[in-house]
Amino acid sequence: MRLARLEYRLYEEGGDLPLLYYYEAIEREEAALRFACDYLIKNGTVYEKTSCAVEPDCYVIYVKPAEDEKAMPWDRPSPGVSGGLCMELREYRETGADYRLVHTFSFQDSLEAMLHLQANYLYVDGQEWYRTSVEIDEERETFVYYAEMT
Repeated sequence: MRLARLEYRLYEEGGDLPLLYYYEAIEREEAALRFACDYLIKNGTVYEKTSCAVEPDCYVIYVKPAEDEKAMPWDRPSPGVSGGLCMELREYRETGADYRLVHTFSFQDSLEAMLHLQANYLYVDGQEWYRTSVEIDEERETFVYYAEMT
């Protein structure tokens, strides 16, 4: 298993691209999962991904504060869904302050998690859901897949 460095850098037009956060020894699979996310929630702030880069010995995700987004006060997924990687499917609505939890997935395999995060459509209980965005919520140790019912 090869470990790598992952950095989150602040994207500023014409700026210095300062380092926000870094992970010194991260599995490449986790870096790939993070590359797939549109948003990062860390320390109560929501960041929007602008781009990603692969540099020698380092993966980089450029982010900027998401102006119209706020961290939601949801609890961590229930203990019954523990183990492996967790992803919530939440119903996205243009108007509304909360997003209904539709389903919680638990993956023992990072590749299976990646396939779900990158899918345009997911099917739960016979219903089709279309992805609007995906985030990693570090505070809740959960990926969140926002989708609209088709």
